[in-house]
Amino acid sequence: MKTYISGLALALVVLSACTVSKNVETPKPALPESFGNVAATTDTSSVADIPWKSFFTDATLQKLIDSAIVKNYDMQIAVKNLEASDLLVKQVKWNNVPQIDLGVTANTSRPSDNSVTGLSLSQAGIKTKHIEDYSANASLSWEADIWGKIRNQNKTAVATYLQTAEAKKAVQTNIVASVSQGYYNLLMLDDQLGIAKRNVALNDSTLRIIKLQYDAGQVTSLAVQQAEAQRGAAAELVPQFERDITLQENALQILAGSLPGKVDRTASLNDIHFADNLSTGVPSAILSRRPDVRSQELALTIANANVGINKAQMYPALRITAEGGVNSFKASNWFNIPASLFGVVAGSLVQPLLDHKQLKTNYEVAKVNREKTVILFRQTVLVAVGEVSGAMVKIEKLKTQQSIAEDRLKTLKKAISNSDLLFQNGMANYLEVITAQSNVLQSELELASIKRSELSAVSELYKALGGGWK
Repeated sequence: MKTYISGLALALVVLSACTVSKNVETPKPALPESFGNVAATTDTSSVADIPWKSFFTDATLQKLIDSAIVKNYDMQIAVKNLEASDLLVKQVKWNNVPQIDLGVTANTSRPSDNSVTGLSLSQAGIKTKHIEDYSANASLSWEADIWGKIRNQNKTAVATYLQTAEAKKAVQTNIVASVSQGYYNLLMLDDQLGIAKRNVALNDSTLRIIKLQYDAGQVTSLAVQQAEAQRGAAAELVPQFERDITLQENALQILAGSLPGKVDRTASLNDIHFADNLSTGVPSAILSRRPDVRSQELALTIANANVGINKAQMYPALRITAEGGVNSFKASNWFNIPASLFGVVAGSLVQPLLDHKQLKTNYEVAKVNREKTVILFRQTVLVAVGEVSGAMVKIEKLKTQQSIAEDRLKTLKKAISNSDLLFQNGMANYLEVITAQSNVLQSELELASIKRSELSAVSELYKALGGGWK
């Protein structure tokens, strides 16, 4: 008997090691040797490895990001999802443990005198009109994991938990990038508001001179009207920028999980600087840094497990059940030990027959879904590489654009200084002065916008490389 049990146990162990489906390995997507126009390198260091507090050093920005990571509602939901997934992982560890149930039943019935039971009682000489039954028992059921179904369920739970952790990282990465970009936009608006106010003051000065010339009969009323129109164009920008500043402050506070309100700040757009050469590392490292890429890898693990689960459903299931307790037809004898004791042990091998077609369809669908997961993984990697390359191109071209814009602004500022002197000495007309002032205004506003775009591109690169969650 012992030899039989040992042999059965060994057979179950061997069968439980069987795999009924072959897993698809994580594909090795084609990756470039380097990002963008950067020469190929073996240097694996990347700005994505830098903690976000070391990358974004502005104190006000750090405060906003800190608040957003803790209080942002998307982040709070991600944390709760992680907690729920953790509970499921802990629960799934009990899948291999037999199910044990306790039950207590008591019932009484009065059979019809003309029923089979009633006639049988009469023939047996039993005069009672009631049949009682009292039972207290424990039942156990266990399914042998012969085909790896439970093992694959465990893999699914663990991979889902890890996916939830990656989703939390992705939310934090997005928050860090969004807050920093919003903050840079706010600093740009501050800069542009100052530019607009300075130009209003400059136009006021020009308008006073033109009015004096008009009073002296040196210019016509057209000159005064055009100067007033130019001043109005600059003045109109002030409330526009003030409105945009308030809206951006509100958006940042909401993103940080706070009520809309003012953002206290002391920095200006020109105070924010990053290194000229931001290291991106080798493209292959993006597979381990980007939360969305890691999530797709885990999705393939889940898809492999689902294929195994659906395949195992098509095979026989070995179930072992046992039940024992006390049973009596009289309450007085219910716990009469050992007379009331009973026990049942049973084993069953169940093979699906009529629903085999449905199970086969489910299996084939699971395989198709796995193929889709592989495609999505490749697509995610491709998008990731594209985002890094795109951000690098933006930074490179915006630097060039900024240099050109700064040179142009220097030239225009010289032109406005010269036009003022020439105008005051009667060697230039008012239109040249107004045109020079308008050009400087537009150039200053454009330069502030370019600086903001460059800083936003740096945040975009940091996010694209998978930074921001450490």
